Amino acid sequence: MLDNAPRGTIVIEDLEVGMTRTLMKEVTDLDIELFAQVSTDRNPVHLDDAYAMDTIFGGRIAHGMLTAGLISAVIGEQLPGHGTVYLGQSLKFLAPVRPGDMVTAEVEVLEIDYAKRRVRLDTRCLVDGKPVLKGEATVLAPSAKFD
Repeated sequence: MLDNAPRGTIVIEDLEVGMTRTLMKEVTDLDIELFAQVSTDRNPVHLDDAYAMDTIFGGRIAHGMLTAGLISAVIGEQLPGHGTVYLGQSLKFLAPVRPGDMVTAEVEVLEIDYAKRRVRLDTRCLVDGKPVLKGEATVLAPSAKFD
C-alpha cells in the first residue's frame, strides 16, 4: 500500500485472485430494531414475536439487507477497503438469520481488471458454517496511481 492510499485499503495493484477477508458479527435484537428504524422496514416478521411465530419462519428473523450489509462492511473496510465504490451486487437469500445468530461474512476476489480498476468478488454469509446468503459484487477499487 502506498502513502496516498487510505488506511484500511488494499489498492488494486496489490490485489490478487483468491484473496479473502471475513467479518463475524452477532445479530442482536437492537441491530434489528435499529435497521427497522433506519430503513423504515417495519415488517412484523422482524419485530413482533407473536406475528412471526405464525409465519413460515416460526419466529422473528433479521432483515435480509441487514445481513447483506455485513458484506458491504467487509468490502468497504477490508477488501479492497476505504475508497472502494460499489458498482453492483447480486444476492440470493438461502436461509433466515435470527436474533442471536453469529454471522460470518466472507468476500473473495474472483477476477481483477487492472486497466479498468474493476474487481469481481464472491460474497457470502454463513451461520454455523451453513450459507444463508450468497452473491457476487463488482467494485471499483482504489489505486495507488493518481488518475
